[in-house]
Amino acid sequence: MNLHDVIIKPLITESTMLAMDNKKYTFLVDIHANKTLVKQAVEAVFDGVKVEKVNVLNIKPKFKRVGRHSGFTKKRRKAIVTLTKESKDIVIFTDEAKNKA
Repeated sequence: MNLHDVIIKPLITESTMLAMDNKKYTFLVDIHANKTLVKQAVEAVFDGVKVEKVNVLNIKPKFKRVGRHSGFTKKRRKAIVTLTKESKDIVIFTDEAKNKA
């Protein structure tokens, strides 16, 4: 598995934005990725970042119904990455988006 394929996208919610102040970033990752793969992928994709700790959570599929059709959502895996104190921050939003708003 390529290291760039491990991280799918960052998870942006109200609680994850508050956790970014403590250098904790949340990503959706491949369901087959383990903690060491996630650590290697974050350090490879983002320059100047040192990972201290990785927590991985499995998200079970939920049962959903639309009319008479029913099914399950996709199984997902979430990783919470904690950076070291001397590490650079991960920039998720660029300054261009702030200037346009």
